[in-house]
Order: sequence, then structure tokens, then C-alpha cells
Amino acid sequence: MTQTKPLDGRIALVTGASRGLGAASAEWLAGQGAHVVAVARTSGALEELDDRIQAAGGHATLAPMDVTVDDAMAHLCRSIHDRWGKADIWVHTAIHATALTPASQIRDKDLDANIRTNIRATARLIAMVEPLIAPSDMATAVFFDDAGDPMYSGAYEMSKAAQRGLVSRWQAETAKFGPRVELLQPKPMPTAVRARFYPGEDKEALARPRDEAARLLAPLFAG
Repeated sequence: MTQTKPLDGRIALVTGASRGLGAASAEWLAGQGAHVVAVARTSGALEELDDRIQAAGGHATLAPMDVTVDDAMAHLCRSIHDRWGKADIWVHTAIHATALTPASQIRDKDLDANIRTNIRATARLIAMVEPLIAPSDMATAVFFDDAGDPMYSGAYEMSKAAQRGLVSRWQAETAKFGPRVELLQPKPMPTAVRARFYPGEDKEALARPRDEAARLLAPLFAG
């Protein structure tokens, strides 16, 4: 007899799924029975993720695209709706971090890149995904707020603060009628973003993305 899993029949959209906490979240959700729609720019990393998910008995649809391209993301949301009628879960981990730079020397292109991914794309995705997950009785959007305040990361920290403000407002606005919006605090992990901010850091002292995905997502979906 096949054992029922908590997320059997559920559709989980994971944006920023190629590596780190995004990939770990996609694997955890698939392990709980969800069909994962994995979005990232890097096709090779998505294919490796799919291999791991399939090897563990899960299922995924790969969507190699850039979350900052509105038309592509709108088409994806429409495709999910046309195929399944809705999604149930959205986990957003797509993030951009430019090189460490003193606040007085931030370049326009670095400022624009942080704004484009961390602020604008998040705002546009909320507008696209809310109607996609709203029909679900499990409608949940999950965001992560990384800890730490490295020196010379003004452009990144500014954009993350704006993203945090947007998500917290959406959370308050939907508290009564949904969808459920979660802003979670992962422990420091050996991600590419953190390596840029803390070069030479002892990675053995950091939490594993796989462990953090299970710790943070299990209380929401495995109960």
C-alpha cells in the first residue's frame, strides 16, 4: 500500500530553486508529496535538482526563466492555472546581491540590479501569484529574511529592507482572509550570497540548507 504524504496532490511553486535554500525547499516539498514547479535561470542546476527529486520518488516541472521578466512569469502562472487550476504553495527565494561596496560608492548598475530582483520582481510576483494560490484551501506564500548585517552591503540591505516591508504589509493585509503569508528566519547557511559577504568563513559552523528547509517548512506543511 502506498503511504499517503502530507502534500500529495498539492502544487508548489518555488522561485529561485536552483541552489541553496530554494533547492532544499523544492526537495523537501517534493519529498512531502507536492509536485514542484521549480523556477531559476540556470538550466543545469534545475536539471540536477530534478534528478535528486526523481531519485527520491518525487515529481517536478522545470521552468528555466528569470523572475525579473514579467511576461515570462505571467505566462508561467497562466500555464500552472491552465494545467492544475491553481497552485497551493509559493516559496520565494530568488535574490540578488552585488559586490560589497561602501555606501558612498554604490554604482547605478548594482543599485538597479538589487532593486530589479529584490524589490520589483517580488512586487510583481505577489500580484501574479496571489490569484493563482487564492483558490487553494492551503494557500501559503513563504519568504525568508536572512540574518546578518555585513559591512559595505548597503545596496543589498536596502533592497532587502524594502522587500521585508512589502511582504510584512501583504502579510497584514491577508491575515484575515488569506492567503497565509510567512516571513521566516533561517539560520546562517553556506550560500553563494553569504560567501560573497563573508569570504573565508568556516562553513562547517553554518547550518545546512536541507536542515533549514525541513526546520522551517515542516511546521507549516507536515502537521
